[in-house]
Amino acid sequence: MTSPQWSIAIHGGAGTMARERMSDEQQAEYRAALATALDAGSAVLAGGGSALDAVEAAIVLLEDDPRFNAGRGAVFTYEGVNELDASIMDGRDRLAGAATGVTTVKNPIRLARAVMEHSPHVFLSREGAETFAREQELEQAGPEWFATPERRRQLEELKARQTEGGGLGWFDADLKYGTVGAVALDQVGHLAAGTSTGGLTGKRWGRIGDSPIIGAGNYADDRSCAVSATGAGEVFIRVNVAAQICTRMHLLGESAQVAADHVIGEVGQLGGDGGVIVAAPDGSATFSFNTPGMYRGRADAGGLREVAIFADE
Repeated sequence: MTSPQWSIAIHGGAGTMARERMSDEQQAEYRAALATALDAGSAVLAGGGSALDAVEAAIVLLEDDPRFNAGRGAVFTYEGVNELDASIMDGRDRLAGAATGVTTVKNPIRLARAVMEHSPHVFLSREGAETFAREQELEQAGPEWFATPERRRQLEELKARQTEGGGLGWFDADLKYGTVGAVALDQVGHLAAGTSTGGLTGKRWGRIGDSPIIGAGNYADDRSCAVSATGAGEVFIRVNVAAQICTRMHLLGESAQVAADHVIGEVGQLGGDGGVIVAAPDGSATFSFNTPGMYRGRADAGGLREVAIFADE
């Protein structure tokens, strides 16, 4: 039996992207950033590296890019803090690691992996997660690294709308779910998935979305698929999006596209928006989303390499 061919898919969030609202220069910048992350993950896989290493390599670059809502460039909570969440999962043995509410870890995806590989736990939060990160000697960063003027402007705009309209104003002004993620299949047939986010602009009360929750925003199982999600976290948690897709593939024999479309359809029926990327054991890399756009890219050993923003691409 021949080894499966490697493949990788990445995303940088889904939402109301529209050509008329993005200049050619802005589109080019986003496409270049996606391509850089895609190439980093592809290089790991082409060199015989693991799916886990490829996922981490791609996500670290997206976390470091202020265009995306993860790591540097994360959105602000209502109190004006950048709080970060991340998760990672290994399809070989379904080991997983996650962290939520951290404010000092430069690359939360590396913290999630450290939780998976160097702790007896799956999910750490806030001060405890940060203590563990320091013990693991993960790179730290101050608030000035994560904060950007554009994200602060978005928070001020949200608060102004609350004052004017009296509503909670929960979601980002333009309904852009800026989570980043990657899924990969390596040359020996193992799958992995990772997801990282800054959450929602103006989030309050220690809110946690789907991104760090194994099964909701992230899942990997060599028997079926690897999934990373982005969208309305509350609905994605209720549907258990990532695990549902893998379960449908494993138990019902559905293709990645059919399973992903079905589950995103469920999300839509409950009033949720967003999307997923899926890597399958057959080497396919699939997207499914119900928003006007999703920052995304995919590549494989057969020469496929593409990045896209809008739904009609």
